Amino acid sequence: PVPAMEEEDSESQLMYRIERPVYDEAFLRSQLLHHRLKCSSEKAKATVLNFLPILKWLPSYPVKQYLFSDVVSGLSTGVVQLPQGLAYAMLAAVPPVYGLYSSFYPVMLYMFFGTSRHISIGTFAVISLMIGGVAMREAPDSMFYILDANGTNSSLILDKTARDTRRVQVAVVLTTLVGLIQLAFGLLRFGFVAIYLTEPLIRGFTTAASIHVCVSQLKYLLGVRTRRFSGPLSAIYSFTAVVGDITSTNVATVILGLVCLIVLYVIKDLNERFKKKLPIPIPGEMVIVIVSTGISYGLSLSSDYNVDVIGNIPTGLLPPTIPEFSLMPHLLADSFAVAIVGFSMGISLSKIFALKHGYSVDGNQELIALGLCNFISSFFQTFAITCSMSRSLVQESTGGKTQIAGLLSSIVVLLVIVAIGFVFQPLPQTALAAIIIVNLVGMFKQFKDISVLWRISKIELAIWLVAFVASVLLGLDYGLLVAITFALMTAVEYEGIKIFHFSSPIYFANSDLYVTTLKEKVIPPLVSLLTKSSLVTAVKINVTKQTRTITIWGC
Repeated sequence: PVPAMEEEDSESQLMYRIERPVYDEAFLRSQLLHHRLKCSSEKAKATVLNFLPILKWLPSYPVKQYLFSDVVSGLSTGVVQLPQGLAYAMLAAVPPVYGLYSSFYPVMLYMFFGTSRHISIGTFAVISLMIGGVAMREAPDSMFYILDANGTNSSLILDKTARDTRRVQVAVVLTTLVGLIQLAFGLLRFGFVAIYLTEPLIRGFTTAASIHVCVSQLKYLLGVRTRRFSGPLSAIYSFTAVVGDITSTNVATVILGLVCLIVLYVIKDLNERFKKKLPIPIPGEMVIVIVSTGISYGLSLSSDYNVDVIGNIPTGLLPPTIPEFSLMPHLLADSFAVAIVGFSMGISLSKIFALKHGYSVDGNQELIALGLCNFISSFFQTFAITCSMSRSLVQESTGGKTQIAGLLSSIVVLLVIVAIGFVFQPLPQTALAAIIIVNLVGMFKQFKDISVLWRISKIELAIWLVAFVASVLLGLDYGLLVAITFALMTAVEYEGIKIFHFSSPIYFANSDLYVTTLKEKVIPPLVSLLTKSSLVTAVKINVTKQTRTITIWGC
């Protein structure tokens, strides 16, 4: 504004003349439209960047500072991811090559959608075991016995090809459902559900899962051929079956398995002791795979000593196929359990690394990322994945800076799938069992939680024990349900303390819901607390969309 002052005499008042342009309706509409378009474009850009976090960091990727570290980290992680993919496929009750597929597609996809820079996505023992239990329940051996056409007494033989095909179908459909559930939870902003999976619950559950995994590998370590069990008391049945058939132990299998187990444990112990001096950890899993494969091939362990090997590994990638959707009704409950456990493992490790390296992760975007990884990859014959603690530690400790390291680790697996997979066909299953068991050592250390929780919190100790016992006896799916129910029942609300968490931005569509919920959750206990005071005579509360005021009358 430009003021113009006219002074007529000493008593005259100051006067201002303000010149402003006159706006017509057409001008106002054009400006409003421009403002709306600007806001809409910025919102669209923010939405795209949130959905594809790679667009935030890749354009400014510092090649000179990060690339070498990511390359070393990616190659190191890939060397670990390869044998673990083969081993965890055994837990999922599918042929080993599907573990390689599950170590390639999801890892590559997570680079585009994930917000964590350090976790290693792929196969994981607990999730693989849960999938294996479902696959065996829906496709047990008893469904695939056929008459031996070459036999003279009409004996029955197991059609392993048909059985494995059906189990792969079950695992793939389960993975599709898991992906859809995680994706829906992410889009609905349900990332907060992780708060109900408390640390004692998760640690008790994963310790129980380690028991299941270890028991399931005993028969491979000993060379005993027993059936796999699923459902309640499956761990007890499996252990009893192995002990009952202990006399049929294959000596060559036991010797090789124990040697692999001891060597791998020593290598991991050396990595831990000298982690500050070693530029990269010694790839113990890869050493075991290469050496045991060479020994098996050179000594003809499969043909001469009846040592079970992983067998045929097809070369090349499979074309995308449509999952067998008719199986979905039978797998819905299982898919919720796998989806929740997978997300809880992923977000917990993501937050640990984010806190350590000074960045943040988005729980809802992590759900979306895991959902897309599982859903899209399932069309390429993979089973459900999450992040692995052991591989994530390798990826972070070897200097990984971004998910470029994850991309390179998936390329290592791709090389094996398309070119040299046949090399690992003589790999003994007992060596893979040794890899699985040694990688569970960290989880078995969680038994120390019992003494710690005894001193800190009896309630949290009870949650840990219920999660552990229920999961061991009832199986991982029912055990998780019992653990969550018990944890919710032990929640204690302290009078005078209210934490109000609203898990979405506040805008016109949900403002009424916000105000109503705030009144219901916060105001009654506050009024109760205030009126108990002898100094307070009356309380008046006014809450609207714009203001929240409390008026207190008293002495």
